[in-house]
Amino acid sequence: MKVLSLLAWSVGMMILSGACGPQPAPDTRAADERAIRDLEAEWSKLFAAKDLDGFVAFYADDVATLPPNGPLANGRDASREALKPMFEAPGFSGSFQPTKVEVARSGDMGYSYGTYAMTMNDAKGNPTNDRGKYVTVYKKQADGKWKAVADIFNSDLPVPAPPAK
Repeated sequence: MKVLSLLAWSVGMMILSGACGPQPAPDTRAADERAIRDLEAEWSKLFAAKDLDGFVAFYADDVATLPPNGPLANGRDASREALKPMFEAPGFSGSFQPTKVEVARSGDMGYSYGTYAMTMNDAKGNPTNDRGKYVTVYKKQADGKWKAVADIFNSDLPVPAPPAK
């Protein structure tokens, strides 16, 4: 009898300890993905408005920016300097929109990828159009806001032929 009581007590304790264990965090992926889509809509408006300071405010302090035809820029200040010539180019305008946004089940990391369109003047002052794609990696900050920690974009257009000699 004592063996059965001890066995029942042991089974009961295992069940109770399992019920009292840590529960999985709630799945917030849909809300987080919507938050990143909304963030990118606001971010694209700043891009179109040529608001460089507003644009880089979406970057985390330790962001890595990988602009086309330029070196890796580490940090928000270096990223601002790397993007400055583009934002200040005559005739500059642009927009971007996500094709896909996904957030980790943990709710602390996410990414987006999508397309962009830009226009700026060439050396003769004629508008030139560019279109391409981008990937942005996001990390949720301590305050719950999403910030870009890696940002890369590049053109879909063919590389121009070198000048004839």
